[in-house]
Amino acid sequence: MIQTPVCDLLQIRHPVVLGGMAGATSVPLVAAVSNAGGLGTLGIARTPAEQIPKDINAIRETTTRPFGVNFLHFMARETAIDAALSARPPVFSAAWPRADQDLRSLFGRAHEVGSKVMFMVGTVPEALRAKAAGADVIVAQGTEGGGHVGWMASMALLPMIVDAVDQTPVLAAGGIADGRGLAAALALGAQGVLLGTRFLATTESPLHPNFKQAVLDSDGHDTVLTEIPDIARANVWPGAIARNRRNAFIERWAGREWELRARQPEVAAALERARETGDADNASLLIGQDAGLIRDIPAAGEIVERIVAEAEALLQDRLPRLVRKG
Repeated sequence: MIQTPVCDLLQIRHPVVLGGMAGATSVPLVAAVSNAGGLGTLGIARTPAEQIPKDINAIRETTTRPFGVNFLHFMARETAIDAALSARPPVFSAAWPRADQDLRSLFGRAHEVGSKVMFMVGTVPEALRAKAAGADVIVAQGTEGGGHVGWMASMALLPMIVDAVDQTPVLAAGGIADGRGLAAALALGAQGVLLGTRFLATTESPLHPNFKQAVLDSDGHDTVLTEIPDIARANVWPGAIARNRRNAFIERWAGREWELRARQPEVAAALERARETGDADNASLLIGQDAGLIRDIPAAGEIVERIVAEAEALLQDRLPRLVRKG
């Protein structure tokens, strides 16, 4: 068993965390990851405030293990935050604040209800800001990840953040889909990993089957950093750019962002139709480069167990044999 201090802090058996992807996580997926010994996280950035306690209660009805909820700080509504904190989730996770938002007071409110605070960052200054505000766990997210990311890759970013925040536990995110990624993250100083794209292709994932198949079909090279999905939804994030599957939707508007802004309502409606019908060519599919490592659609719990077993084998067998005495 791989046991790191963050396991004790979050009271989980395995240092594997489900990323709190809004719209791409669900109660069954969260519960499956937590029941397997990892930390399931429900993305609630777009969930109506009145629904949040119901979802949290539903998670508690399907697992007795710790779990988290995740907000996008720049778009979080006070009513939604209040609703989440009133339900006292074991872990309160957030990311992407504006420069003028007060992290310390938010983290303090979470601590008052007994929640541990997990915060995702893409730069060293962001990590230091989160540490100063009282974050219990910092997630260092590399640009290889799917969805909204920064510009630096995990190999360089992770050890920089580990060094900068000293004793605060760090999880690695971005480009990780198997036990090799967990072993590498531990070697770079992380205490665990957070995965998004890998959990999209699971039986419990709420994604349309066509989107899951698109993850399997990806070779990892067919993603692109772009603002097109955010422009189409009229919801540009602070300091982030989206890694999206390069499909007909992206190709249609690449270099024509000016026209996309003028036709935004029409395009947003078309995106929603594509999401509902599973049209993978004309939808926004936020996947990471690690999609090239994903070849099956197993249960989420199997993913947790597989990643840990692969990492254990590397750490106990292959890597020690590379070191010779004398």
